[in-house]
Amino acid sequence: MIIVLSGEAIAQKKLSKKERKAQEKEALASRYFIEGTKQMNLGDLEKSYFYFQKSLELETEEPAIHYKIAELYAKADQAEKALPFAEKAVTLDPENKYYALMVAEIYTKLNQPMKAAEILDRLTSDGQSNQQYNLDLASIYLNANEFDKALIALDRAEQYYGILEPITLQKQRIYLRKNQLDKAIEEGRKLIEAQPGNPNHVLNLVEILFNNNRLEDAIELVLGEIEKYPNQPELQMAAHSLYKEKGDLEQSNQYLFSAFKSTELDPEVKARAFMGLMNEIKTQEREMMLDSLEVLMVKNSPENAAIFEALGERAGQVGNQEKSIDYFKKSLELQPKNAPILEKVILGSFGEDADFEELEEFTIMGVDEFPENQEFWFYDGVVKSARKNDSLAVTSLQKALELNNGQNKQLDQVAFGSLGSSFYNLGKKDSAFHYFDKALEINPNDEQVLNNYAYFLSLEKKNLQKAKSMSEKVVKRFPNNGTFLDTHAWVLFQMGDYEGAKYYMNQAIEYEVEPSGVMLEHYGDILYHLGQKSEALSFWKKAAESPEASEKLPLKIKDGKYHE
Repeated sequence: MIIVLSGEAIAQKKLSKKERKAQEKEALASRYFIEGTKQMNLGDLEKSYFYFQKSLELETEEPAIHYKIAELYAKADQAEKALPFAEKAVTLDPENKYYALMVAEIYTKLNQPMKAAEILDRLTSDGQSNQQYNLDLASIYLNANEFDKALIALDRAEQYYGILEPITLQKQRIYLRKNQLDKAIEEGRKLIEAQPGNPNHVLNLVEILFNNNRLEDAIELVLGEIEKYPNQPELQMAAHSLYKEKGDLEQSNQYLFSAFKSTELDPEVKARAFMGLMNEIKTQEREMMLDSLEVLMVKNSPENAAIFEALGERAGQVGNQEKSIDYFKKSLELQPKNAPILEKVILGSFGEDADFEELEEFTIMGVDEFPENQEFWFYDGVVKSARKNDSLAVTSLQKALELNNGQNKQLDQVAFGSLGSSFYNLGKKDSAFHYFDKALEINPNDEQVLNNYAYFLSLEKKNLQKAKSMSEKVVKRFPNNGTFLDTHAWVLFQMGDYEGAKYYMNQAIEYEVEPSGVMLEHYGDILYHLGQKSEALSFWKKAAESPEASEKLPLKIKDGKYHE
């Protein structure tokens, strides 16, 4: 069927010129708005602003355009320029909460929080709409010390979300600041009742009671909760602390042992309690308690860095340093970022029988975990020097000096001395002697530096009088040290004083339980120059049994005479 419209009906549907222009204008404004939004999403704020402005020229009373321009200025951190556009959007559409929130956000950026609060308060005041903003409102009031208004906002939030720990804690802080202790306690009890079985809520209220001299109330609260929940070790620890404060040590210790028997108690809590007891005055009763708690701690706790640290401290306290270091190493395996324990391991591992290969693992851990700590670079350099990794030792020692920047003179002095030895081993003798001199400027009596410096000078046959003065100074202070006596003897040998050299070398060998190959070879060299060739050969042969002798030793034995 074909429907034919009359001319009158067609005339009714035709738009006027004015209406067509208005429609075209609205469509063009909409296209500009869409393009502006697109450019803002792409991050091109300049283009976005251009299109929004074009849109606004066509539709000056459209709130969405004003809102978008405000958002654009806010993104560009130009809050003052954003504000009039945001306020205009609210004026044009007062029911749109997003426009109101934009104004509040801008006022916050302009450090006018109370104006932001007025807006949020208006949005939430009916107790039904937009209640999720009450926490923001409470925060603003708290920062402005408007405690009563903050409490109203928090009460609204609590009605919306229910009783929650963050809201309760904030209300308690306000009541305590207002000296309304009973209300703060009431809030704590409400939280415990609303979420039963949570020991943290109990501990929070216990802390408030204790800090406000309500010790008996705190004990009553904890004991009541322990009766309901006997397997919560956190409550046992709280009872331990409260009874200890009361002076009832018998009850206090009973609760402490109960807590330590639990596998559920945080190992770090156990470790802190154990360390706290260690710091008390030493008595026989304390030692017996620590022994018992140590057994429980090892038995009922998983492997934990804090536990091993506590056990290490305990072992060190009773004089078992080897066991102490072993525990500290276990602690570092689980938590390497512990500078004090790492330093204890490094310093405790130095000694005559030090395993420098293992020790280097910990010095490397130190520089990796604490790259700005000069001590760990220093330890690493010293260990690398001991391992004859002299080029790496130099790098670490120079880094230590750079970070130290002269603050710790003792570190500088020892680092200079170690650098001297490493540079000499690398064949950089001028640098070696330079650093030895710098070390002695700080401490002219450092026996290791004096000894090494003198010995290296004697090997170079250089400044022998200076070498003699230094080695003589050392042997006067340490007359029974074989290494120092050997150095002094070798300086005298290079100066041609063979009788003096024999005297000191004889003492050096006498004081050493197992004389080194170097000492034995040196003694043979001295005897040879005194004409005692058969005796010299005998000592050279003894030296050959050691890996420390010189490359010339086989030739000395073969030819039966001294070779430089």
